[in-house]
Amino acid sequence: MDSEDDMHDANDLESMDDDFYSGDTGMGSDNGDGAYDFGDNESDGSEDIISHRQQQNYIILSEADIKRHQEDDINRVSTVLSLPRVSACILLRHYNWSVSRVHDEWFADEENVRKAVGLLEKPIEMENAQELCCGICFENYPRDMMSSAACGHPFCGACWRGYIGTSISDGPGSLSLRCPDPSCGAAVGQDMINFLASDEDKEKYSRYLLRSYIEDNRKTKWCPAPGCDFAVEFIMGSGSYDISCNCSYGFCWNCTEEAHRPVDCSTVAKWILKNSAESENMNWILANSKPCPKCKRPIEKNQGCMHITCTPPCKFEFCWLCLGAWSEHGERTGGFYACNRYESAKQEGAYDESERRREMAKNSLERYTHYYERWATNQSSRQKALADLHSMQTEKLEKLSDKQSQPESQLKFVTEAWSQIVECRRVLKWTYAYGYYLPEHERAKRQFFEYLQGEAESGLERLHQCAEKEIQSYFEADSPSKDFNDFRTKLAGLTSVTRNYFENLVRALETGLKDVESADNQATCSKSSSSKSIGVKIKGGKNKVAGIVYRSVGPSRSSDGGNVWSCERCTYANSKFANTCQMCHLQRT
Repeated sequence: MDSEDDMHDANDLESMDDDFYSGDTGMGSDNGDGAYDFGDNESDGSEDIISHRQQQNYIILSEADIKRHQEDDINRVSTVLSLPRVSACILLRHYNWSVSRVHDEWFADEENVRKAVGLLEKPIEMENAQELCCGICFENYPRDMMSSAACGHPFCGACWRGYIGTSISDGPGSLSLRCPDPSCGAAVGQDMINFLASDEDKEKYSRYLLRSYIEDNRKTKWCPAPGCDFAVEFIMGSGSYDISCNCSYGFCWNCTEEAHRPVDCSTVAKWILKNSAESENMNWILANSKPCPKCKRPIEKNQGCMHITCTPPCKFEFCWLCLGAWSEHGERTGGFYACNRYESAKQEGAYDESERRREMAKNSLERYTHYYERWATNQSSRQKALADLHSMQTEKLEKLSDKQSQPESQLKFVTEAWSQIVECRRVLKWTYAYGYYLPEHERAKRQFFEYLQGEAESGLERLHQCAEKEIQSYFEADSPSKDFNDFRTKLAGLTSVTRNYFENLVRALETGLKDVESADNQATCSKSSSSKSIGVKIKGGKNKVAGIVYRSVGPSRSSDGGNVWSCERCTYANSKFANTCQMCHLQRT
């Protein structure tokens, strides 16, 4: 198991000059000379990827859709249970709009359900008298000026409006409104709200009822984008949690944060907390400052000599190195730029613990800064790509259509490329959060992850360059360009290849790169490997991680240099045995 086919050390990874995108790595070939295979062939499971991509496990709901679904559910319960629509609505609201649960609970114990929700089996009429006493203001009013719920407790119109208005002002709890009589639990339905409440209160109640259908239903959620009124109905147990709303915002169904594949929700929560927590401020203070020996205020020294004066009102003067009073320092202790006391005390181990803590904080801060800066950079690049996509859709596509004399329907490959760039920037951004929390001791897995991440960055930059820079000549052309169709094929090919690579990358990271194991754990392998070698081994000998085929690269690759040939039209890297390009079918010259 320690042959070159099974083991792949760090030197091999570093020796790979270019990847699939630059045409130096065999893709889709069967000779095993390339490093990774993510072409459109069956061995990569691309058919599974395409079918998975086409399966949408959610439905976007507009306000009209929500109202229609709500009415359908109310009518269904009303029909099956032979109840008025108002009663059916009260039942659904109580059981969080679950039709099946309403049916189950009702047929299991109707009496108990009626008691729980406040539905009387036989409504009670108000007392048949010319005048009745209001139970709130205790004034007598004619019977036709009084109203009651199904319980028959009479209240005047003014008191009803006040009671309903106050409840609605308090919020969505008004959806569970009961009779004002303290001893009564009869439900007050929407029919009484519409009959007694003011127009403003009726509108509020209707909004509460509509929002309740989404917020209380475990299968639906609002899109979290600011100002978006769309909701999402999710099909449970169907894999990916990624949602793409009609407002163009992508989010995770499970945690409602921004879509974050391949990182799981718990990692996202930790990363967001870390970005906003005070812990990083404290790390920075610990790594880059020292406390004043007198007032303990942290002081940063970024230049100058070792003579430090604390700010007023303290004004204590001390040595930066040993933190002793400056009055005890001078030429005999090393002058302004050194401290003999510090050096001698350090040799005796007096400063070991504090220096060790400071060094650890500095290393931790540098590591976090490395990942955060790249995470933020890709976020900025994604925002810029979103703006470019919008500009292309609203302005530039029409100009390109005029310049190249082609209908806009045939230029969709440009917007598809920009949409893919936006998506890939999002994925690449979250790979840095993934890398930050990847355990340090799993050295082979980290090495393999960093290689995959580097390849993804390289490929995405190539696509971005083509979509942003190379297309400019076609905007500036005075007449239709003869090679525009070649550009179309190249950009469409790069889009397809980049999409496949990133989908395979996401699948590999979501499984935790579980097929990769460290060679340091294999005693025999680690003994035979070089001192600086970190081996990467694929379990089962299949050399495949979630659709990305990993092949060992031997010395022959660098010696013959002819394992692949790059297509002149679309730059696809083809096997040396192929006579036509697998992407655009151009004949090999």
